[in-house]
Amino acid sequence: MKRLTISDIADAAGVSTGAVSYALNGKPGVSAATRERVLEIADRMGWRPSNAARALTRSRSGAIGLIVDRPAQVLGIEPFFMQLVSGIEMALRSDPSTALMLAVTDDRDAEIETYRRWWAERRVDGVIVVDLHENDIRTGVLAEIGLPAVALGYPESAEVPCVWADDAAPMEEAVGYLAALGHRRIARVAGPDRFAHTLRRDEAFTKAAGTHQLEWSKTVHGDYSGDSGARAARRLLSERNRATAVIFDNDVMALSAMAAAQEMGISVPEQLSIVSWDDSALCRLVRPAVTALDRHITQHGVLAIETLNEVLAVGAAEHVQAPAPILMPRASTARAPLDS
Repeated sequence: MKRLTISDIADAAGVSTGAVSYALNGKPGVSAATRERVLEIADRMGWRPSNAARALTRSRSGAIGLIVDRPAQVLGIEPFFMQLVSGIEMALRSDPSTALMLAVTDDRDAEIETYRRWWAERRVDGVIVVDLHENDIRTGVLAEIGLPAVALGYPESAEVPCVWADDAAPMEEAVGYLAALGHRRIARVAGPDRFAHTLRRDEAFTKAAGTHQLEWSKTVHGDYSGDSGARAARRLLSERNRATAVIFDNDVMALSAMAAAQEMGISVPEQLSIVSWDDSALCRLVRPAVTALDRHITQHGVLAIETLNEVLAVGAAEHVQAPAPILMPRASTARAPLDS
């Protein structure tokens, strides 16, 4: 069907297109009776305003951008981003005229180029930035071109406001919980070490291992995919003095590692305890259910939109600390084996 225009409404109402424009936009220039008739006809015909046309008059595009620089195969199976998008959409419900624009890029240069194009073409009003790096150049670029932004991650600079959560305290809690169960050899399978949050967790894990005087601790890095989690688990569990507990940086790696351990004849949790940094339905539905840190990812999305709305309204916003993660003990963790 042909897209409905104000000319169609004008023909149906027997008035000029100018009168229809005045009526639809709530401007003076038409009588109350004409305005009421035009609005009734427009509603009956299914009229919806054009966001592109409104952007020209409001200097707003009606879209918030989110670019994910992750392999598509990882993004497609990782619940983290689905929870994040869910939170963003929840926050956007209060403004039906604003939508989320999502893009996936191959590398950081492509991501930056997309930001530049979106802003030059007035495609978005602002963006949410994820996966901060140490000395991340993206925040500087966004400040330089004037694109309003909020970052998810620990505040590394004052260039954009950040929504962040503590990484040190939950790592200490997870390691302390396993140590209290008698585990003295604890490993960690982390995400990519190019991410700032990975490096902070690395540091927190090393510190917690020293605090609890573990026999040994080890960190290996994966890419959040199931394959990398399984490979890391096989490598760690093939060592002579193998770990009795492993903390994984996401749920997908944790579940894949559980399957790999069972393939090797190592039972969970009798011989190996597993903890996931992210909680999701996957952790609760698998057997044994996986002990996890609930990071309230949906709430991160809500806070990101609320903070970005403040930036768009007044030009600035403070950093916002999200609720602290909560350790959810489940059946994948138990006391360390007696022979360990």
